[in-house]
Amino acid sequence: MGCGTSVTGSRAKKSERAIKAAILIQRWYRCYMARLKMRRQYALSIFQSIEYAEEQAQLQLSSFFTFMLDHFTHLNETDTGKDKKSLIWKFHDFNTTGSDVQLLEYERMIEIPDSYHGPQLSFPLTVADTNSLLHAFKDQQHLHARYVLQLLHETKKLLKQMPNIIHLSTSYSKEITICGDLHGKLDDLLLIFYKNGLPSEENPYLFNGDFVDRGENSIEILIILFAFLLVYPNHLHLNRGNHEDHIVNLRYGFTKEVMKKYRSHGKKFLNLLQDVYSWLPLATVIDSKVLIVHGGISDTTDLDFLNSFKRNKHMCLLHDGVNSGPLLEAPYLESSVCMPSMPSELTAKEWKQVVDILWSDPKNQNGCTPNKVRGGGCYFGPDVTARLLKRYNLKMLIRSHECKQEGYEISHDGQVITIFSASNYYEDGSNRGAYLKLSPDLIPRFVQYQVSKWTHKQTLHQRVSVVEWSALKSLREKLYSRRSELIAAFRQYDPNYTGKISATEWASAMESVLHLDLPWRTLRSRLVQLAPDGSVEYLSCFNDLEIEPPIKEVQPALVETLYRYRTDLEIIFNIIDKDHSGLISIEEFRQTWKLFNSHLKIDIDDESIDNLARSIDFNKDGNIDFNEFLEAFHVVNKFENK
Repeated sequence: MGCGTSVTGSRAKKSERAIKAAILIQRWYRCYMARLKMRRQYALSIFQSIEYAEEQAQLQLSSFFTFMLDHFTHLNETDTGKDKKSLIWKFHDFNTTGSDVQLLEYERMIEIPDSYHGPQLSFPLTVADTNSLLHAFKDQQHLHARYVLQLLHETKKLLKQMPNIIHLSTSYSKEITICGDLHGKLDDLLLIFYKNGLPSEENPYLFNGDFVDRGENSIEILIILFAFLLVYPNHLHLNRGNHEDHIVNLRYGFTKEVMKKYRSHGKKFLNLLQDVYSWLPLATVIDSKVLIVHGGISDTTDLDFLNSFKRNKHMCLLHDGVNSGPLLEAPYLESSVCMPSMPSELTAKEWKQVVDILWSDPKNQNGCTPNKVRGGGCYFGPDVTARLLKRYNLKMLIRSHECKQEGYEISHDGQVITIFSASNYYEDGSNRGAYLKLSPDLIPRFVQYQVSKWTHKQTLHQRVSVVEWSALKSLREKLYSRRSELIAAFRQYDPNYTGKISATEWASAMESVLHLDLPWRTLRSRLVQLAPDGSVEYLSCFNDLEIEPPIKEVQPALVETLYRYRTDLEIIFNIIDKDHSGLISIEEFRQTWKLFNSHLKIDIDDESIDNLARSIDFNKDGNIDFNEFLEAFHVVNKFENK
């Protein structure tokens, strides 16, 4: 008996040790996963904050176009005597598309060579045509320009027949699939069709805006969606997003993609797309209970009014704020540039209704406040949501517009759903995509996915590290672009030039200059060196950054400024470079920079700009290769290659 008791006690002790070991392992794993989750979350926060700052910069650039209306300097003497409107159209190069008759004549003039082996479309389109497009794009083929123009023309004719707000029912198909932002990610669209089936009468879809920009296959996504729309006009539906705007497309890549893929006819595509964008429906209501818009709502959103005006007048939303400034405060272009003359109060009210549903975001706090992070629309709280749903006897609001780590998010006590369908949006592994399925019970069912090329071969730790590194790299570049301002802000807390300030002071200085609303105290160990006493050695955040290759003739302050505004400059120069050769004259460079300089009140003298222009004209032919110019002002980590 004694021996048996001893054995039993020994087993009990071993079992107890095993349980303790299991608990320790479990605790370690939970802590490990929590740290990874935190790193993914702050990486996503960095990406998102920088994205919204860029959207603010886009509004600033639109304000610059306004400035040019009043202060345009003639780029050549032949423009003398033209009115301001014609000058701004010269600068924009956004000409009207002409009549439908002219467009059809232009289409007929485009010959399809015998060497073309891509898909051949005949109108009206059939299911066979959509299948042909899908197979061609999987094989990285392009659709011929003539077919693209015909497709856009037919799409415009169909969209013009639709109301501002589409009403759908689940009673026939029993289920509707709702997709969020795709942003040129063709692989995500193909994966959705693979998992969920192609659009059809039995399998209807709603795509909730932002089809284009950022990704490399925006034009292919538009072609596929428009083709299915023509085949199934009652079973595939499209809402307009804030990126269905040609001014936004200038910054985020779609304009460049179209001109690269369809060089000879790209301008005609872009001009026609302005019309197509303007005719996209603004909202959708399912079973009279679920409202679907791209961005959100405000405390003044009026669905009845939203459904009453001609939506195509609001072609370029970044310009349409009549007497109301840009999306928040700065003045905008004259309404005559983008829309017909109308009573200003009515036009401004219409414009605000559209901007609010395309640009707004939900917040957890009650109330409705201007969305100063993006620079457009508003932040709307749970009380704003509840009031609108009650007013129209609705149950739920579905929107997109924001990247979510899991592809979707539920907020406002289950009354607001955000759905985002572009996986790997910021970086491979940064987020999942998702779509939702809505049946007559109106209970959303989410399907998540992530397009994987090589990330599936990496461990979770490796994937998070890659995303985190990419986010921090983008943030460091942002710091470099504001180097002078940051140093000045740091030294307000360091009058004795010790090179050290407290963590709180460092965080305050960072936020006062960058306005990114990031957890700076959490991030400080990843961005700067810390002294033994816990203080921040603030100059260390610039130690490993440099512009390569350096242009020795250019002052450091000018280098920093050019880097900060390089995207804005690229947009302006691409507009000036009408033949998209990548070359602009030195005189165009000087004149445009002087305008930009005057508008932004940047303290850089004309001589410095002239020196820069001469220094980057390496072959002295009087032209500047702007692509090389942009590459010259590219911030890199000094130790990356090593």
